[in-house]
Amino acid sequence: MTYCVGMMLERGLVCMSDTRTNSGVDNISTFRKMNHWEVPGERIITIMTAGNLATTQAVISQLEERNKAPSDRHNSLLEAETMFQVATIVGNLLHETIASRVEDNGQRAAAGTFSATIIVAGQIAGMEPRLFMIYPEGNFIEASFDTPFFQIGETKYGRPILLRGYEPDMSFEAAVKLMTVSFDSTLKANLSVGLPLDLLVIERDRFTPLHERRIEAGDPYLQSVSDGWGEALRQALEALPDYRMDGDEGGLSA
Repeated sequence: MTYCVGMMLERGLVCMSDTRTNSGVDNISTFRKMNHWEVPGERIITIMTAGNLATTQAVISQLEERNKAPSDRHNSLLEAETMFQVATIVGNLLHETIASRVEDNGQRAAAGTFSATIIVAGQIAGMEPRLFMIYPEGNFIEASFDTPFFQIGETKYGRPILLRGYEPDMSFEAAVKLMTVSFDSTLKANLSVGLPLDLLVIERDRFTPLHERRIEAGDPYLQSVSDGWGEALRQALEALPDYRMDGDEGGLSA
């Protein structure tokens, strides 16, 4: 399994992903699920993947191949005129890759065996930063400030934290802190999501990463956030009204 988040802010975009893949408890590996390409001063494009590893690696490899010599190859991300076209290229390639895998394996394989979902984030000069989530069928939806972030993979444990803490005008630092709490909660709840984490911050109109790093096990900031969040939850629980079992119906005491 995996967990990836792409978030849209007034200041730009923040992306974070884990790196764990597994086929059972005795076969756990680390693979990068976040890739980005940039043309300084002109564009930056980030892709995060979740799902069948063979499918996602095939998609990324084909995109890399097209980007090496874009003038000689069709549908390069480096030549797309808009981020909508970028999402369309990635969506079509994902759909074709899954269909090819199913066809190669005949009736023995269901389409879900090779399924994958992708988040695309980035900006092209002269346009707004944009964020998309692409489904296995190749269709996609775009984020807005009504739906300002996308999650793929193991989403349920970290989603309530993002819903309660997100503000469109929050700083990049606050957004990273919020995401770190979301990932920490997911890491503790599901062993199929694991360290290290990859982080990328894209500032509006910068076209090169404002901040990029890998968060390894034992990272001081991650540990500080994890400890602090756990203690804050305990204090919040203690501050809530106590339940009383006296009386006929229980609940709050008079």
